Amino acid sequence: MSEPLLTADAHLRRDDAARGDAPRKVVDVAVGVLIGADGRFLLTSRPEGKVYAGYWEFPGGKLEAGESVEAALARELSEELGIAVDPAHVQRWREQMVDYPHALVRLHFCRLYQWQGELQAREGQSWVWAALPVTVSPVLPGALPVLRWLGEEHVPPSA
Repeated sequence: MSEPLLTADAHLRRDDAARGDAPRKVVDVAVGVLIGADGRFLLTSRPEGKVYAGYWEFPGGKLEAGESVEAALARELSEELGIAVDPAHVQRWREQMVDYPHALVRLHFCRLYQWQGELQAREGQSWVWAALPVTVSPVLPGALPVLRWLGEEHVPPSA
């Protein structure tokens, strides 16, 4: 299921064609919505040196040439968090286009209920197992739709 374009900044950006610019290349990103047995979900902070450093997001990263969403997510979760994911257990969930000032991004959100290993902050990031309403901030604009979707699906943590 695809959602409409989400504009990541407060000012609506003019269409590339209206400006006479060449269309921007879409960057595909695999994003993991890791959901624990208690219903809480994993959020990670963006490390120093990256765009939006300190913002909270769902973990993941860019697809490499010829890489599937599932393989990219497994690779990124291993690189960033030291956990192993079987690409066969990756459940594609939704897609969202986000127009950030620095990039036009197609986010491929995948739900994960199974992984192996202990979380490690391999990029110096922080993480939190969260429930709705989320108490960490700021939250990356591309993560906001996921929080809404989780709320619509009524995924509260178990007591």
